[in-house]
Amino acid sequence: MLASIAYILLVGMLAGWLCKKVYLPGLLGMLMTGIVLGPHVLNLIDENILLISADLRKIALIIILIRVGLTLNIDDLKKVGRPAIMMCFVPACFEMLGMVILAPMLLGISVLDAAIMGAVIAAVSPAVVVPKMIRLIEEGYGRKHGIPELILAGASVDDVFVIVMFTTFTSLAQGDTISVMSFVDIPLSIISGIIAGWLIGGVLALFFRQFHMRDTIKVAIILSVAFLLVTFEDQAMMIPFASLIAVMTLGLVLKKQREAVAVRLSSKFNKLWVIAEVMLFVLVGAIVDINYALNAGIAAIILIFGVLLCRMAGVYVCMIKTKLTSKERLFCMLAYTPKATVQAAMGGVPLAMGLACGNIVLTMAVIAIIITAPFGAFMIDRSYPRLLKKD
Repeated sequence: MLASIAYILLVGMLAGWLCKKVYLPGLLGMLMTGIVLGPHVLNLIDENILLISADLRKIALIIILIRVGLTLNIDDLKKVGRPAIMMCFVPACFEMLGMVILAPMLLGISVLDAAIMGAVIAAVSPAVVVPKMIRLIEEGYGRKHGIPELILAGASVDDVFVIVMFTTFTSLAQGDTISVMSFVDIPLSIISGIIAGWLIGGVLALFFRQFHMRDTIKVAIILSVAFLLVTFEDQAMMIPFASLIAVMTLGLVLKKQREAVAVRLSSKFNKLWVIAEVMLFVLVGAIVDINYALNAGIAAIILIFGVLLCRMAGVYVCMIKTKLTSKERLFCMLAYTPKATVQAAMGGVPLAMGLACGNIVLTMAVIAIIITAPFGAFMIDRSYPRLLKKD
């Protein structure tokens, strides 16, 4: 296992560095590292690491979401308003609708199978988008109209909506009926996550004010609380609860109530992200079976780009009647395309459930990761200096 960790870190960092040298996103090198080192090519990653891969990826996601909370300003989020709320579900709805229309024509599958596939593909990847938006905030790009905050807010809630839709469609495929409560759970889980994060963040802010301790210990406490919140979501069968939103809200409250402390803690989490980023994208790459992608054919690639255009149309609809310029709207459309985290986590679920569409859903999830993660990251990196103003 130790040798596998060494391979992941050393090769992943080297590949990321090489990609940046040729003006490609570093995560592309990390994804390719995972594909090559993974069980489908060289098989150099210990199976015990692959067994806990989902938990390790979730830890990386927790780190970056805490960093979001410690970086964002609540007042900036308030300014964003209606478009941020629409970004949470409208682009995903457009993409799922595009999949339902295009997939039966291009792949010959049923409408229900296309809906399941759409629910897997439609989620934007916080792991790709969030670090990019934090960079924009730190460099001062797009701050006048709150563009990084708009995308961060949408990307953080988008996954909750898509996962609920996925659960609904797979229940239909197994012969169950759709429950109204499945849709009611979406706002309830978001609200409960915000309330929990707000209360816990307030308690932590008070605790840090009353008791002096090193920032490293504060980081350990915050991470431990975040792990407990995620565990609670996994075990709370009767209570709709969005733990990742709670984690981000916790950081937001600390930022508002203890700003000086939040700045120092954000620096600590930046350092943690250096390793967490490599682990996240290499392990995402490790679950990718490149043979699925190679056998899928040109129709699958056309389908991915087709639903991406639908998603971008959904983002454009969210921008209607806003003060954003045409360049800023184009940037938002491009920045909302990357996929990786949810597709890696959910792509194999229909196959494990024994659904007839399992293989094709997994194949499309793999292709979506390979195409959109580097494409989206590249477009963000190359376009923001040209499309956004620096304040």
